[in-house]
Amino acid sequence: MTEGRAASPFDPLIDAYLGYLASQRRASAHTLTSYHRELLKLVELADGASPDAITTAQIRRFAARLHGGGLSPRSVARALSAWRGFFRWRVRHHGAADNPAEGVRPPRAPRTLPKNLSPDAMVGLLNAPPDDPLEVRDHAMFELLYSAGLRLAELLSLDVDRGVDVAAGEVTVTGKRGKTRIVPVGRAALAALDAWLAVRAGIAPAHEKALFVTRQGSRPSQAAVRSRLDRWGKVHGDGTHVHPHMLRHSFASHVLQSSGDLRAVQEMLGHASIRSTQVYTHLDFQHLAKVYDAAHPRARKRGKG
Repeated sequence: MTEGRAASPFDPLIDAYLGYLASQRRASAHTLTSYHRELLKLVELADGASPDAITTAQIRRFAARLHGGGLSPRSVARALSAWRGFFRWRVRHHGAADNPAEGVRPPRAPRTLPKNLSPDAMVGLLNAPPDDPLEVRDHAMFELLYSAGLRLAELLSLDVDRGVDVAAGEVTVTGKRGKTRIVPVGRAALAALDAWLAVRAGIAPAHEKALFVTRQGSRPSQAAVRSRLDRWGKVHGDGTHVHPHMLRHSFASHVLQSSGDLRAVQEMLGHASIRSTQVYTHLDFQHLAKVYDAAHPRARKRGKG
């Protein structure tokens, strides 16, 4: 029982459940503290009712009250997860009839738009000349990420003799769920890749298949590439933190703005569903809205009036 509140029918069950998580599930102290905190929210909302009296309709109302009280959708989801686990344990180990939290969904979180660089910012970032062999490699990696809209894992899976067809100007990668796709590669990326291949010959051992290698001649880690791109962005960019997926987002946004072909962008990104690609239509609309507000004589100028 927590100091400052009356005893609840939940208290002995919560203690037993946390003991079960600690002994049987090997839950960490952090997890136990988090679950205890979420279950105390349930106790407060139940207002003296016993666990057997809690219904699915009440669980929905409790979740709505948490959200209405200022909790984010993610925090409500965390509370529901803890409640669901508690009631599931009661069904399995204490003969409870049902789990009232089963199937109750948290409020939908607002979808955040991916961050992308403007075409001018991207040109400034990628036009910076490399200063040493590893920067030649970095430049080729960043050009390829942006030119083909690759995921970082897809980029690092490329081999020197498989994946990139310089003559055809295309790259073949295997993405999520084992889906293979072919994506065009632009002239700037191909030129950067040619420059790297000339340098790579003096770094990579003969047996190494990886297209991109470290100073030691092995395939680089994702963390290493993220760090190198962050450094490159700070030196050559406008101060914005740049990460590999931002180059992919920028690729998608820029191609969509220029072509308007959502299906083509979906294919090039390797999205299984068009819904995943549609987020870039919102980015495009933001651009159009800014143009409209600045140019249309009857537009309501934002920030005025």
